[in-house]
Amino acid sequence: MMEWTDRHCRFFHRGLTRRALLYTEMVTAEAVIRGDRERLLGFSDAEHPVALQLGGSEPLRLREAVQIGADFGYDEINLNVGCPSDRVQSGAFGACLMREPELVGDCVAAMTDAVALPVTVKCRIGVDEQDPEEALDRLADAVVAAGADAIWVHARKAWLKGLSPKENREVPPLDYDRVYRLKARLPHVFVGINGGIADLDAARAHLAHVDGVMLGRAAYQHPALLADVDRLLGDPATGADLAAAAERMIPYAERHCAAGGKVSAVTRHMIGLFHGRPGARQWRRILTVEGTRPGANAEVIARALAAIQQSGALDEAA
Repeated sequence: MMEWTDRHCRFFHRGLTRRALLYTEMVTAEAVIRGDRERLLGFSDAEHPVALQLGGSEPLRLREAVQIGADFGYDEINLNVGCPSDRVQSGAFGACLMREPELVGDCVAAMTDAVALPVTVKCRIGVDEQDPEEALDRLADAVVAAGADAIWVHARKAWLKGLSPKENREVPPLDYDRVYRLKARLPHVFVGINGGIADLDAARAHLAHVDGVMLGRAAYQHPALLADVDRLLGDPATGADLAAAAERMIPYAERHCAAGGKVSAVTRHMIGLFHGRPGARQWRRILTVEGTRPGANAEVIARALAAIQQSGALDEAA
């Protein structure tokens, strides 16, 4: 998610789940080719498995960007054909490409030809006045024929005319059955589902119909749910320790600050960790107020942990 799932967010989330595949923010192919690659693509080895999500509509530029991403060590490359933001519409990529399945197929073919990594596609069920039955099938058939290894479907239309990006995440009705029908029609293709999935009980129900579940805002706003993802995926180990996941971020934040960064760039992703537990308000206050003061450093995480320990939230989270 743009401006959310940066490298600090991913490092934090990896402390909560060993097995979930993490995604970068969407980066345009042009930015990858021309921009500051270390800033845009750099990540910690601890983040694996991690997928690079690209935006673009020019096969040759995507081919070049994919090769660069592969050299950085990503485990998967994902082409975003579902983002409805104004920026992607003006750049002729993202969800507007749902109208051009043949072009998306050409993009995927160029990407799969360039690297041995899995190449996947994330899309919507359609845009604007498109019939979701026809639109999704056409796009899926084009990318499968081009060699895509998986299709991730946000189970809503994107209304590019009349709705803001935020409204496009909430207003168009969810149609999970449409994604189920795609999977039934393509039994040998990995089909994953996304959109409005709030917890792991809902994820488990979807896994009876599709191959994977993508969690976005629920995982970001309430990261503690990630602590049980490995169990859902068949790992017999107990869920991750929330306190340990937070403590792991102290030396990470120290390194970030020593390199000239602000601790708030790290702690902003941790605010929802103890949501719904005793002391959550104090945890949020310390990270958001003290963490943004001039000179703030990794000690704010330690102080927030000490405060929430006194509330008993860590006993409840264990």
